[in-house]
Amino acid sequence: MKLLGISGTILGAKTSILVKAVLDEVKKKYPEVTITLLDLRDYDMQFCDGRRTDLYNRDTQKMIQHVMAADCYLIGSPVFNGSIPAPLKNLFDLVPPEMFRRKVMGFVANGGTNQHYLMIENQLKPIAGYFRSFVAPSYVYANWEHFNENNEITDPDVMSRIRDLADELVYMHQNLQHQKEIV
Repeated sequence: MKLLGISGTILGAKTSILVKAVLDEVKKKYPEVTITLLDLRDYDMQFCDGRRTDLYNRDTQKMIQHVMAADCYLIGSPVFNGSIPAPLKNLFDLVPPEMFRRKVMGFVANGGTNQHYLMIENQLKPIAGYFRSFVAPSYVYANWEHFNENNEITDPDVMSRIRDLADELVYMHQNLQHQKEIV
């Protein structure tokens, strides 16, 4: 199983911290899982304009290759103006939609208020539906109150949701793979 964690922003650290926390939990409990972190802050991604993949810069090509090689996804997003940030949407646009089909997606998000969690329900889950991905039932949402001054997650409920999501991602992928083998 190849799990790709995507920190879908080029600003701030909290999204990446949440994604890494789930990936670390998977790594701890399921050492057989191959884990990759795609942090958009580390790449010079070009805007999607419909050209062939090989005509984008090397960083953009590497990002697309990471997404296409994954079996399962953990998508992290901050909430900007009640929505996902443009770099994450751009990444979704760069990758052929069929690459996400019948693969598991889990979500983490962070925002400024408790109500921003609705972005997961109203935007990320419908995008996964468009891709015909399987969505983990749990997700993790955190706001500034769940982090200390060093950007460490301090809320026990958030940590519990991180552990639950890590288990669900692996469990769903393994069981869906098992079903494919039966059929």
